Amino acid sequence: MSYLIAIDHGNYAIKTPNFSFTSGLITLASKNTIYDTDIVEFGNQIWALSNERIHYMRDKTKDERFFILTLFAIAKELRHLGVDSPLEAIDLAVGLPPEHYATLKNKFKEYFQRGKVNFVYNNRPMTIIIQQVFVYPQAYAAIAPRAESLVDCPRVFIVDIGGYTTDVLLIRNGAPDLQFCRSLEDGVITMYNPIIGNVNAKHNMLIDDEHINSILQGKNTLLPDEVVRSVIESVKLHGNDIINRLRELRVDLRSNPAIFMGGGSLLFKPYLENSDLITRAEYEPNPKANALGYYIFGSRQVKKATGTAPANAVNQNGGAGGENI
Repeated sequence: MSYLIAIDHGNYAIKTPNFSFTSGLITLASKNTIYDTDIVEFGNQIWALSNERIHYMRDKTKDERFFILTLFAIAKELRHLGVDSPLEAIDLAVGLPPEHYATLKNKFKEYFQRGKVNFVYNNRPMTIIIQQVFVYPQAYAAIAPRAESLVDCPRVFIVDIGGYTTDVLLIRNGAPDLQFCRSLEDGVITMYNPIIGNVNAKHNMLIDDEHINSILQGKNTLLPDEVVRSVIESVKLHGNDIINRLRELRVDLRSNPAIFMGGGSLLFKPYLENSDLITRAEYEPNPKANALGYYIFGSRQVKKATGTAPANAVNQNGGAGGENI
């Protein structure tokens, strides 16, 4: 029996059903540093998680970094499950943007399907055997728990606003229409630098991504009111730009219902709800929804192939906490 580990490899954050952490890594010269937790030793290198995310990669298989982040995700999920064995067999369920799915699916699968892998997580030697790798379309996976409720809906657009991309998928009567899927390089990350530059130019003040996220999440900051207003206005404009770009792709949300998801949708929600370009929309509150969907789909495939559910079938609660994109 094997464990099924579902992972959403976002440009901003890595998400599993139970965890979310920034898609950032640094290499360390030795373990004798301040980084005494969340360290992976693999391939004669020592890696630690970082809050400085990796630059956008359309093809995440170009180097080892997203595989290292995957080892962190696997180790965290196994620890969450209370698994302490030095050797475990696992299956992976992962995903790609709908528009990239056909061209990158096989390459993504081969990138992870490495068989026996030895690594050390927080001074604990681990050996995993990666057996099967399932790859699914993002956005559609996120609506897996509610797919049956869409069977009688002729058309609904899934709009997944993530870190770097906004993925759009048409659902017809509960099934994805992969002939109509788009991926715009117009996610949340793309708005940070213009806002940071604008605040610096207008107010002579340096801010970063965390300041912007804190404002959008209603948290207290030390920023002057005029800076806060400037950030909010820029975010509104970015949200409107996304909707207008969708209209250029013949995605009119005045005549079609939409389901918004992804951490970016949660950040933009107050502004999207007041848009006269959107008639009817629902918002998925869990930023880990894609990872949960991958798990649901993967679990079905494992059970169909083996007649047995994954070992962790009853443990995927999918906490809705966290605001990572």
